[in-house]
Amino acid sequence: MKKGINICCFPDDFSLEQCFALARENGYDGIELNMLEDSTQNPALTLNGKTDTPDSGWNAILKLSEKYGLPVSSISTILHWKYPLTDSDPVKRQKGEDIVCRMIDAAKLLGCNTVLVVPGLVTKDVSYKTAYERSLEAFCTLKEYAEKAEIIIGIENVWNKFLLSPLEMAGFIDTINSTYVKAYFDAGNVLQYSYPEHWAEVLGERISKVHIKDFDVSIGNISGFTNLLAGDMDWKPLINTLRAVGYDDYITAELSPYKQYPEQLIKDTKHALDLILDPV
Repeated sequence: MKKGINICCFPDDFSLEQCFALARENGYDGIELNMLEDSTQNPALTLNGKTDTPDSGWNAILKLSEKYGLPVSSISTILHWKYPLTDSDPVKRQKGEDIVCRMIDAAKLLGCNTVLVVPGLVTKDVSYKTAYERSLEAFCTLKEYAEKAEIIIGIENVWNKFLLSPLEMAGFIDTINSTYVKAYFDAGNVLQYSYPEHWAEVLGERISKVHIKDFDVSIGNISGFTNLLAGDMDWKPLINTLRAVGYDDYITAELSPYKQYPEQLIKDTKHALDLILDPV
């Protein structure tokens, strides 16, 4: 399996080139970028970014990738919390779909094969049944764009009160029925209420990419997320199960930067990944 790092692990005031250089220096195999709505610090990969000139933002990222020999492993985003595919407002739902297409465009240009998408949100005003129907409708539309571009949409399991078991997520993906709609499995996100290796076993070949972070179950809320090896993740069963189902792609760390000496998180995380993926 390949060792990846999400750009969220770096401080906001680091330039993209600093992130690429530090990731390469520490021996990562790839870096995952985030699609933003707007950013004054790293404006390249945004919804307003341009792709039609050699010196445009996305092409500048491609040049950095080539300069440092570090592939863009995938593209994620937090924008589907703001523009859910299941929102009651059809304008927001359409905006959410447009974001997916924009991510696919970027992935195609940058040479990666997967974009991460939050499938929807169940809320007091959006019932589970309604969310399921709207999300399924959105992906049945979006799969055509993904298939044409040959880019995989990775549906992520998150704390959204939706697709709460691996069997349900597997069934949801199978209903969409496209080789370009798979799972972006986040192992840390299920640790509070399930066993990550069970999810890996059920999702199996549906898994396109994997996120990892650790989690302290005694805290039990969003403050429980922690650095690799500092929580309650049982790493060997998870990695052994991923290997058993034939997964050999990126294991991407998704963590918050250290408040001081942020470069050390990049070093510590790479060392933790080396231990976690040690086949012995």
